[in-house]
Amino acid sequence: MRKKVFLAFLFIGFVFIGVKLGFSENKKKNNNDQLYKQVEIFSDTLAIIKNEYVTDTKTKDLIYGALKGMLASLDAHSQFMDPETYEELKADTKGKFGGLGIEITVKDGFLTVITPMEDTPAWKAGIKANDRIVKINDFITRDITLMDAVKKMRGKPGEIVNLTVLRDTEKKLLDFKITRDIIKVTDIKHVRILEKGIGYIRLSEFRENTFVELNKALGILSKQGMKVLIIDLRNNPGGLLDVAAKVTGKFLGPDKLIAYTKGRQKDQDLEFFSEAKNAKLELPLAILINEGSASGSEIVAGALQDYKRAIIIGKKSFGKGSVQTVIPLADGSALRLTTSHYFTPSGKIIQGQGVTPDILVEEQKVAEVKIGEAEVKNPDVVFDQIQNEKIIDKPLKDAFDYKADMQLMRAVDILNGIQIYKQVK
Repeated sequence: MRKKVFLAFLFIGFVFIGVKLGFSENKKKNNNDQLYKQVEIFSDTLAIIKNEYVTDTKTKDLIYGALKGMLASLDAHSQFMDPETYEELKADTKGKFGGLGIEITVKDGFLTVITPMEDTPAWKAGIKANDRIVKINDFITRDITLMDAVKKMRGKPGEIVNLTVLRDTEKKLLDFKITRDIIKVTDIKHVRILEKGIGYIRLSEFRENTFVELNKALGILSKQGMKVLIIDLRNNPGGLLDVAAKVTGKFLGPDKLIAYTKGRQKDQDLEFFSEAKNAKLELPLAILINEGSASGSEIVAGALQDYKRAIIIGKKSFGKGSVQTVIPLADGSALRLTTSHYFTPSGKIIQGQGVTPDILVEEQKVAEVKIGEAEVKNPDVVFDQIQNEKIIDKPLKDAFDYKADMQLMRAVDILNGIQIYKQVK
C-alpha cells in the first residue's frame, strides 16, 4: 500500500513538473513546502480510499479521476486526457470523420454552441450561437466534458443525432434531428458587389489558404468596381491565428501590433505583428460580428477597431481568447492547459469579454414557436425539466438575401453614407 501511495505521489509530482511551475528562487522553498503538505493530504486520501472504500479500486483510476477534476476546476478549456483520449485528439488532425459542424464550449454550467459552421448539418438544421445543448440523443449533458460531448456527436456519416437545446433568448427547449456528414468548410464565400460599389466577402473560418483566397476575392471585387468593403465574420469560430493576423494586416499595413498573449511564464508572452504588403489602406471597411464570432475573428475585429480602421457592426462577440497548450505526460496521457490569454493592441482582454461593436444591431428574429418556459439561470432546473418540455423545430432556409439581413443592411447604409460624404467633400 505504501508503495502504491508513494508511486501516486511521484506521479503527481511529475504532473507539476510538466506544467513547469515557475516559482522564483526566494519564494520556492515556502511554496514547495505548501505544495508537499497539500500533496500529502492527497496521498492520505488515496490510502484511505484504497483501504476503506466499500469495493476495491484501482489506484490508476483514482488518480486519473482526481486529475480530471483538478483540470476541470480551472476553466472550460483545460482538461486531463487519459492515453485513449489523447490518441483520439491526435487522430482528429488526420483523416475524416462524420460530424455536425458546431464549435462548442462549456459556459455557465451548460454545453454551449460557440457557432455552427456555415453550410454544415447543424447550420442547415437551425442551430445558433449560444444555444445550450442539454441532451444528446438520450444522454443529459449535465457535467459533461468537452471531449465526451465531441465523442457523442461525431461518428459515422449518415447517422442521425438528436439534440435538445435551450435557446435562452426565447426561453425555449427545441429538439433537432441532425444527420452527420463529412464536414467540409469553405472559408471564403459570397464574394460579390451588393450595390453601388459596395463589396461583400463572407469569411467563415481562418484556414491555411484563407489569405490567398482573400487576395483573389479582393482582386475580383476591384475589377467589378468596389469602392467600399464589408467583411462578414459572423459565426466565424476562428482558426489559424497567423492567418487571422495576415488578414488584419491586409487592411493595416506591415509592422502593426495585431494582438498579444500574456501568461504566467515569459515564454507565453507573445506579440503578433502584421506583415502584409500592398495593404488596402484607403478602402472604407465595415466588419460584421455576432455572438458566434470567436477567437481569430475577434482578434481581427478587435485590432481593426483599436486602430479605428473599420466600423464594427452587429452583436457582441463570443469571448474566446485563450491559448491551450497540450503537455504530454510519461504514461501516454496529457494535459490540455490554458497557458495565456489574448489581448487586443490597446490591451483589452478577449476571453470572457468579447468585442463590443461600434454599432449594435440585433439580428432579425425567426418566427417563434410556443412552448413551456424553462428557468435558464440554474442549469440543474433546466436538466430536471428537459424530458417534459420539448419541441421539434423546423429547419431554416439557407438563402443569401442581403436585403432581409438587418445587420448587413445597416453596414450597407453606413458605407453608402461614407461614399456620399466623400463625394460632397
